[in-house]
Amino acid sequence: MSKTYGYVRVSTREQNEERQMIALHNFPVLPENIYMDKQSGKDFNRPKYQKLLKKLKKKDILVVKSIDRLGRNYKEILDQWRYLTKTKEVYIVVLDMPLLDTRKSNDLIGTLIADIVLQLLSYVAETERENIKQRQAEGIAAAKARGVKFGRPNKKVPVNFYKVYKRWHYKKISGREAARQLGVSYSTFMKWAGCADRTSDRIKK
Repeated sequence: MSKTYGYVRVSTREQNEERQMIALHNFPVLPENIYMDKQSGKDFNRPKYQKLLKKLKKKDILVVKSIDRLGRNYKEILDQWRYLTKTKEVYIVVLDMPLLDTRKSNDLIGTLIADIVLQLLSYVAETERENIKQRQAEGIAAAKARGVKFGRPNKKVPVNFYKVYKRWHYKKISGREAARQLGVSYSTFMKWAGCADRTSDRIKK
């Protein structure tokens, strides 16, 4: 006897699966048959999805709210769709797109329509993902051009740095002891010390 399963995916930024859960419950999918990942859709290496794959048997039904919940990588969505429908012989239902319901696509025309719609939607999802990345990169570049600084601000060098630095330079104390006296990490002290060394070398030249 075939079973109906649901798959929900939210990114770690969204943290909101309620709309997807309500849609699957209304289909209906039993709560114990719903698998959820809180992870990016860039690939299919997700623990709950992989667990679901092992559960799916021939003629089972897999329900997702939208195609981008299944994934966001154009090529991998197509590969996964073919694997589910051709190899595992599972039916897929995409609730937001009735044409992507393989229960109704047993004839040649139905299969052709589903394949065309799938490729179009997958392409749109992948293109939007690339556009978001491009907009982020352009936004960062524009902000840098305006003088906006990213990352942690540089720690201010204490007034007693050169006194401690000289003691370290003449091997009177260790680098870790110097860092402790300045109240910074060892790596921070060594970075400051390196800058001081280079400054001293330029002065000597």
